[in-house]
Amino acid sequence: MTHPDSPRHPDSILLHPEAFSALCTVRHWLRYAVSQFTRHELFFGHGFPGPTAEASYLILHALGLPHESRDLWLDAVLLPQEREAVWALLEQRILTRKPAAYLTREAWLGPYRFYVDERTLVPRSFIAEALNEGLDYWIEDFASLERVADICTGGGSLAILLALKCPQARVDAVDLSPQALEVAALNRADYGLQEQIRLLQGDLFAGLEPGAYDLILSNPPYVDAPAMASLPPEYRQEPDLALASGEDGLEHTRRLLTQAATYLKPGGLLVVEVGHQRARLEAAFAHTPFTWLDLPAGDSYVFVLRREDLPL
Repeated sequence: MTHPDSPRHPDSILLHPEAFSALCTVRHWLRYAVSQFTRHELFFGHGFPGPTAEASYLILHALGLPHESRDLWLDAVLLPQEREAVWALLEQRILTRKPAAYLTREAWLGPYRFYVDERTLVPRSFIAEALNEGLDYWIEDFASLERVADICTGGGSLAILLALKCPQARVDAVDLSPQALEVAALNRADYGLQEQIRLLQGDLFAGLEPGAYDLILSNPPYVDAPAMASLPPEYRQEPDLALASGEDGLEHTRRLLTQAATYLKPGGLLVVEVGHQRARLEAAFAHTPFTWLDLPAGDSYVFVLRREDLPL
């Protein structure tokens, strides 16, 4: 970190000693952090909607305080060593342009915490919202499901949410990246789900049993080539393998649509997130009766299809 009395380093942001001393409370540091994040044009999209939410999270993380109760601590006066810890983390965020999750080694989906590092995508998925309530119309009793799968599992967050939602089900989680599966194994162990979740290394449906699954979820790569070429620095920190999906962003989704029927039971469901690709996907599969889930974020991100409605 840059101590206020240290000489300026070319890769640091000097905080004048008087300014450092004047930032006494959490409220002071939150205001300053938002100003600095805005000044340095950071990009937000890894679980935080903007600079205030992310700065609040980082400050409270540095202090070892629960981030969901920020207002309790806004006027708390920080000790000198606490101010140094806060500034060290904020400075890292500005200088490295790493997503906050890579700095703190954690990401949250609702109340669920997951370990994360640069081996895998930072967990963020509209399917997590769907598991909360968006799929209730389609699945009357999640506890009745016997076999479910998470394709492109990354760090395993959706597989874990599936396992918690379907306590009787065997969960198969597949990813092409062995490094991502190392992270998934850590998260699986954190939740004590080694017996319920099986991790499989391979491409899409590799290792899955034909005709066996009640439900298959996937949050696959779906960034098109032009968007990949113009990603903000924060997104370039993540593995390309977890983001890019060919020229039009639909390479993985096409394969999911045309291969999933082989692995689903009669009446089984395929649930896939496609980001902002709804219009392009519907044009490419004009005769497929997609149902788009109505989620808090909108109705254009996650589709559901029964096995019988999948394209042949």
